[in-house]
Amino acid sequence: MAEFNHLKLHISDKIATLTLSRPEVMNALCHDLIEEINTAVDTVMDNKAKVLIITGEGKSFAAGADIAEIVSLKEEEARRRVSRVQHIFNRFAQLPIPVIAALNGYTIGGGLELALSCDIRIASDKAQFSMPEANLGVVPGGTGTQRLSRIIGLGNALHWFFTCDKFNADDALRLRLIQQIVNHDELMDTAMLMAKKILTKSPEAISMIKEVTRTGIEMDFYKGCEAEAKMFAKSLVGCGQEGLNAFLEKRKPNWNN
Repeated sequence: MAEFNHLKLHISDKIATLTLSRPEVMNALCHDLIEEINTAVDTVMDNKAKVLIITGEGKSFAAGADIAEIVSLKEEEARRRVSRVQHIFNRFAQLPIPVIAALNGYTIGGGLELALSCDIRIASDKAQFSMPEANLGVVPGGTGTQRLSRIIGLGNALHWFFTCDKFNADDALRLRLIQQIVNHDELMDTAMLMAKKILTKSPEAISMIKEVTRTGIEMDFYKGCEAEAKMFAKSLVGCGQEGLNAFLEKRKPNWNN
């Protein structure tokens, strides 16, 4: 397994746990950390993990970009750098396995953009959120303007972009930014229980559901329905054979995972 300086990766029983590990700077997303995330994703898939959990070490999930690294960037270099960040964050949405963000604390700027790229977000009751870029005179660059508005609605997203207000886990749940709030000390146990529950399902069906749901939401409704019908038919003659026969035979399915 690859060695990392700014994160920790643990894979056991087909569940991968990726921990951002720069607690001294609130897990700020420096260039090297972003590249290590990319390598870690490759390692997760090479090891055939079926669920990925992402969390942070210390009091933060992740703060935004490492300001000292970007303040002197020229325009073209800045565009290339942020396009790379977008590419790596987009990988989580494109992975064929579920990605759970366990938000343990401050989830700010680029850290929130990373969380938005995940499939499911569980927050500690101590989690705090903000998009403070306008305070710094910059525009969010890690897919935040596109993802936040799609998840919580245009008006809500623009409210937080414009005001840079901080909001807590209750606010995030109300706006459906997150799916669950748990006691801080129970966060990782909750994420792990969810991952284990997902492992009892057909991994092929889970992958198909993720793909058609994520691509369909960007389509015209009726085109999305067509894509769903095709995926249903594909699953029916594939992994569905084991699941449906197991149901008829009153036994647990064997997903060979």
